[in-house]
Amino acid sequence: NTASNYYRKFRGLLAIALRDKLLTKDINTSLTRIEPKRNRIEFLTQQELYNLSNAHCEIPVLKRAALFSCLTGLRFSDAKGLSWDNIVPNLEVPGTTFNRTQKTETEATMPLSPDVLELCGSREQGPVFKGFNRNMLYGPLKRWLREAGITKRITFHCFRHTYAVLQLANGTDIYPVSKMLTHKHVTTAEIYLELLEDTKTQTLGRIQIHKNNDPVIAQII
Repeated sequence: NTASNYYRKFRGLLAIALRDKLLTKDINTSLTRIEPKRNRIEFLTQQELYNLSNAHCEIPVLKRAALFSCLTGLRFSDAKGLSWDNIVPNLEVPGTTFNRTQKTETEATMPLSPDVLELCGSREQGPVFKGFNRNMLYGPLKRWLREAGITKRITFHCFRHTYAVLQLANGTDIYPVSKMLTHKHVTTAEIYLELLEDTKTQTLGRIQIHKNNDPVIAQII
């Protein structure tokens, strides 16, 4: 896939050269494409998510941010940049408004249940996950996963996949799931439907840390 990506950029450069008359012939027409291969997408089952939430993690803020991602679909950059200014009560409709702009430059409304809000910790100024950084995603994350008995190759981005797959397994329509993930096109989320066909029996159940159904109580803006 790395070769495919670089080759695609190279072909784009040839197209620009042709447009700017630096080339007299469209070389791209005689080149063979390097087709990318679909990467294996890893995610946690509902049972694995329970196990992870109950396992000891040496860095509490890593645990809070990771579980928050499992329950909301946040990317690493979203979680790291999340500020308390984004989390406010909604008096009209219990829920949250969460502004994620780093990748797609779009806004998303994200409901927060008490379980999710509890992961944010005590309210204060500045970032919600203070001190959370990329160095935690290597040794500390791997040791925490091992402690939970999870042997899959799980990265922080897999927590986003976990959110999508478990939502669909629980019967949530693909359209709101895609909106919560801030995809520009709903077709981007269809890969999770394909995963679901093979793993549906393993992932049935709501995305929870505690086995209850609490209402949403806050909002992120």
